[in-house]
Amino acid sequence: QVQLVESGGGLVQAGGSLRLSCAASGRTFSNYAMGWFRQAPGKEREFVAAISRRGGSTYYADSVKGRFTISRDNAKNTVYLQMNSLKPEDTAVYYCAAKGGSTWTPALSEQYDYWGQGTQVTVSS
Repeated sequence: QVQLVESGGGLVQAGGSLRLSCAASGRTFSNYAMGWFRQAPGKEREFVAAISRRGGSTYYADSVKGRFTISRDNAKNTVYLQMNSLKPEDTAVYYCAAKGGSTWTPALSEQYDYWGQGTQVTVSS
């Protein structure tokens, strides 16, 4: 079992920045690829970014490419999502997720084994 706890959400003006953190516990963090997803009211959950187990590969949704950066610190069992140039359409609950095993399609939420409880990000115009 892996427990994931997100933090760092909040209210920010358009153009501002936030850094989300996701702290993991329970099993060896470096055995898991990690992803960030988000869900806005009335919309389906969507992929935001993902990072491989050692951090050597990263993946982004087109909507956040160039503005968001995913990173991880395996010594601290934490994955981060740095969000810059935020837009009102980035408003959502953001979730981190962990995927074990050797095969992985980063954007497929169904493949992830564990999920955090989410953190609210609100971007005002």
